[in-house]
Amino acid sequence: MSIYDIKVKTIDGEETTLEKYRGKVLLVVNTASKCGFTPQYEGLEALYQSLGNKDFEILAFPSNQFKEEPGSNDEIKNFCQLNYGVTFPLFDKVDVRGENVHPIYAYLTEKAPFQGWDLSDEVQKKFHGINVDRSPEFAEDESVKWNFTKFLIDKNGNVVKRFDSWVEPEDIADSIRELI
Repeated sequence: MSIYDIKVKTIDGEETTLEKYRGKVLLVVNTASKCGFTPQYEGLEALYQSLGNKDFEILAFPSNQFKEEPGSNDEIKNFCQLNYGVTFPLFDKVDVRGENVHPIYAYLTEKAPFQGWDLSDEVQKKFHGINVDRSPEFAEDESVKWNFTKFLIDKNGNVVKRFDSWVEPEDIADSIRELI
C-alpha cells in the first residue's frame, strides 16, 4: 500500500484518496484552532504561497485528540480562512493516535516514528510532561505527540522526515525545497 491509496475525506465531506497529489512534495500536518501552535497556520500558508501548489501541497488534518479542536468541519474551515487566509487543502477531523487512528496517521507514524524527547529543551520537556500526565501510553511510542506535527513526503510518496510540533514551518522550508 502507498500513501496515495489511503482514503480520506475533505473538509467538505467528499471521500477521496491522495492519488491526485502523486508527483508532488507533500507536507501533512495535524492541526487545531485552539492550540499554542495554532499561529503556525500563518507560517504554513506562507510556505504554501512561496512554494506551492504546482510541485508542493500542504494537507491539513484537524484533530481534537489534544482537546484543542472542538469545532465542526465548517467552523474549522471558516476559522482557517478568516484568521489565517488558509488556501491549502483541509481535510476531515481525524484521530492521529490510539485505537481509532486514521489510516493516514498509522501510515505516517510507521514510516517516520517519533525520534524521542530532548529533555534539555524546555518546550519538549513541557510536552513530554503533558504526554506522561495525560496519555502515558503514548509518551514514548512512535505516535504523534501534539498538534502541528508535520510529515514531509517526496514526489514518489516516500515519507522522508518528521518535524514535531515545536518546529516552525519556516525552519523546514529548505528541506521542502530540496525535494521540489
